[in-house]
Amino acid sequence: MSQESLLSELNDRSREVFRRVVESYLETGDPVGSRTLTRSMSEQLSAATIRNVMQDLEFMGLLDSPHTSAGRLPSHLGLRLFVDGMMEVDSVDPGDQAVMDRTLGNDDSDTNVMLDRVSTALSTITRGASLVLMPKHEAPIRHIEFVSLAPDRALVVLVFADGHVENRIFIPPEGQTPSSMREAGNFLNAMAEGKTLAELRRHMASQLAERRRELDILAAELVQSGLALWDGESFDPRLIVRGRANLLDSEAADLDRIRVLFDDLERKRDIVEFLELAEQGDGVRIFIGSENKLFSLSGSALVVSPYMNADRKIVGAVGVIGPTRLNYGRIVPIVDYTAQLVGRVLSGRKG
Repeated sequence: MSQESLLSELNDRSREVFRRVVESYLETGDPVGSRTLTRSMSEQLSAATIRNVMQDLEFMGLLDSPHTSAGRLPSHLGLRLFVDGMMEVDSVDPGDQAVMDRTLGNDDSDTNVMLDRVSTALSTITRGASLVLMPKHEAPIRHIEFVSLAPDRALVVLVFADGHVENRIFIPPEGQTPSSMREAGNFLNAMAEGKTLAELRRHMASQLAERRRELDILAAELVQSGLALWDGESFDPRLIVRGRANLLDSEAADLDRIRVLFDDLERKRDIVEFLELAEQGDGVRIFIGSENKLFSLSGSALVVSPYMNADRKIVGAVGVIGPTRLNYGRIVPIVDYTAQLVGRVLSGRKG
């Protein structure tokens, strides 16, 4: 049944009961009983009447009862219905806005440092774990060089046309020599001129097999190793995670799930999927519980919003992970505001 159909099934009384159960759960995290609701309803109702309404809502899949004698909690379906169809989202809290304005007020030219500050501030404001996906480096490549550090260690250096430099240490194929490293670098530089890293990756994939005879065996292995390195996360956007301890504070009863979530975040798993979620549309998106497997989110919620560069192209995202009983009404506007602010700063726009 669609959300519109579910909402149409609710009369004024059942809608109010449902809303008060959800709001109480978001505030306290505890099941809500019928006797509690008798004190807060707009019309005077008996506990028995409210129990009947709650049973109907449970039959519709909007409420769960954790124990036979306990009160009710909203199900994931119920939370989704509330967030999409009934929640009132206020404008961004002035205090939250002031904190974020100060955080981005320092005119720091280093994007990494600026976004790290944003992530820290967002986790402090929301009391959740914040995620900031940094933009990919889109400038054309000027030069690539392989440098031997030890028999089992090498450095690949990428110099971009805008002066940005990326260095990565990796394990080279066995038997590499300074000569094979120079040859591999020359081969890549001939293909890299004027291309971004993403364009070079695509070009290398098609050209390496055709032009492999131009290289000796060692240099070809090194180019192949470089291709594998770039296909991994080493040069992909960097995910900044702050405030993991907040998850432990809020979800102490489910430490096993939180440990899995920590493990995923630590290893930057599904980093590309995180960006793709944000790229599917402008504005804030909310994922509740098992709706989405990203970062082992079952039992948690993710609020995420993309940010854009000066060309209005989505280049990254900011988000907050927390328990399903997040204060959505407060967190949605601050995530949205932060994404817009980051976009303005990166684009050099004011105001």
